Amino acid sequence: MAQPVSLTKVIAEFPLFRGLRDEHLELITGCARNVRFEEGQMLLKEGEPADTFYAIRHGRVAVEIFVPHRGAITIQTLEAGDVLSWSWLLPPHHNQFDARCLSLTRALAFDAACLRGKCEEDHELGYELITRFAGIIAQRLRATRLQLLDLYGDSGRE
Repeated sequence: MAQPVSLTKVIAEFPLFRGLRDEHLELITGCARNVRFEEGQMLLKEGEPADTFYAIRHGRVAVEIFVPHRGAITIQTLEAGDVLSWSWLLPPHHNQFDARCLSLTRALAFDAACLRGKCEEDHELGYELITRFAGIIAQRLRATRLQLLDLYGDSGRE
């Protein structure tokens, strides 16, 4: 019979956390739990408190913005290995996007207040996470820009 894999080992193998020191992985693990969401279930709503971020292990999640008179526009589709939500890092700690499951999704959920507290106590951990999340923020902003260009661009020009 196979031995269960520890949560710390699962976190250590996740792309965002690869290469972190063992003591940092242990701190992060203290803020994590496994979660499961059904197709169509909302994970985040824009404007609500950003109290959790997710490391997607299986499934697909649409990151969306609501555009008046058009409805929800998908900015990016996330899959296994991707991270959902960076708003937990920066005040005022409110979600900047909606997120909806496109399929059954399993993820690691991280308690934002717990992790912010650990980062405050260990500035090296905080630096590692902010550096890693900066890439996620930049990627999400690029995806948003491309969607806006497509949405509001002048398709009649040559």
